Amino acid sequence: MSYPAAKYLGESGEASAQLRPASTTPELRRKTGSVGYLATGAMTGGQFGLYHWDFGNEGGGPGPHFHRTLSESFYILAGTVRVYDGTRWVDATLGDYLYVPEGGIHGFEGVAGTNAEMLILFSPGAPREAYFEGIAAGLDGKTAEERAAFFAEHDNYWV
Repeated sequence: MSYPAAKYLGESGEASAQLRPASTTPELRRKTGSVGYLATGAMTGGQFGLYHWDFGNEGGGPGPHFHRTLSESFYILAGTVRVYDGTRWVDATLGDYLYVPEGGIHGFEGVAGTNAEMLILFSPGAPREAYFEGIAAGLDGKTAEERAAFFAEHDNYWV
């Protein structure tokens, strides 16, 4: 494995870094917690998306599923997050990490009462914000066909 082709061809570098202070209000408030859009695919030129997922004290999360077009990584920051690695559910805590390649079956849920938080990294940087916002808005009242179309549009396949 080697380094990819250069994307920046200048000689002296440039002032292009972006700081996101810890005090920044999360972009998405959910019934039970929030999601901070640390780096969206739009911000990173499609290279990756990085999100701070705060489960709140209620927990919850998606059951087993997979993605065809992107990998997903989870890094636990606080509390307990039950992660599914395709074969079993495991209680993950501070510092635990799960990598899921394209096609890898996975799931996750914050354990209620633990104030779980984690980082989620998608590569490449697909527009996951629309998926998160659609789920937060709720799919109640949608037909089975509309729900299936929503999940397919966002590369989410339930098992």
